[in-house]
Amino acid sequence: MSLKTVGIVAIPDAAGSEFDHGAFEPTTRRIFVAHTARDSIEVIDHDAGNHIATLPGFPEAAGVVADDGAVLVTNRGAASLAWLDAHSLKTEAVFKTGSRPNGVAIVPRQGLAIVASIGDDHNPAKLEVFGRDGRHHALDLPGRPRWCVTDAAAKRVFLAIREPSMILVASLPELGDVKHWPLPCGGAHGVDIDHQRGRLYVACDDGGLVEVDIGSGATCGQWPIAENPDVTFFNPSTGLVHVAIGKPGLVHTIDPRTGASARTMTGGGAHTTALAAPDRLYVFSPSHGGALALMDA
Repeated sequence: MSLKTVGIVAIPDAAGSEFDHGAFEPTTRRIFVAHTARDSIEVIDHDAGNHIATLPGFPEAAGVVADDGAVLVTNRGAASLAWLDAHSLKTEAVFKTGSRPNGVAIVPRQGLAIVASIGDDHNPAKLEVFGRDGRHHALDLPGRPRWCVTDAAAKRVFLAIREPSMILVASLPELGDVKHWPLPCGGAHGVDIDHQRGRLYVACDDGGLVEVDIGSGATCGQWPIAENPDVTFFNPSTGLVHVAIGKPGLVHTIDPRTGASARTMTGGGAHTTALAAPDRLYVFSPSHGGALALMDA
């Protein structure tokens, strides 16, 4: 189950820097990653295994998701969401969001972007849906939001809330029929979904990976992981869950079918990843000056 390092993709000005979320866009086969400390988006060609572009103008870039030729970026420093074309690398639209936007999800076939904003002393945390056609819906949140995903039919969004630790569920696009699913471990953070089995995997700050049934909201399983996890990916090709943890710098891998686990050391501050199924996990490592390419086989 341990991951094998198969290469390093150098990223300009990456040594000692800070990255946030990354995403694989399947039509272009490119990796897009938030280079938070440099206010930019870095673009990697997955097939060629090299860095191809730095896109400036994304203040404190944080969340990134991509699908069907579209890329979304949340900009914490500008309270905005950018909608990019993955082929041309051009920004097609910018939406004003709540304060300090972070988590983001995309429904490209419906032209929808879902954004969770942390808020500040003067503005509440909120969840928002933006449509390319001008639709907008908003929901105030009961706590600080982390990451979010949608179900396969894009009828519901599942959002991790740090405290009280829970998954908040709302219908799309109106953000109605809200439910709160409490978690048995504190500090809900990274989250991903197994669409085939209908399971969420939530990595929690207190050192647990929690499996949740998306039909009932019930906890189906829980496994110990290192504390203070961040980006979490479920690989449908292998059935494994990978959780990036920045300190000391590792990826904790869990097989939810058996409970088996393994740790792969990466580098200090490497708390974010991007999954390119079926077999590649990119870990964005400031100490390596770029992206570690790990084989998940």
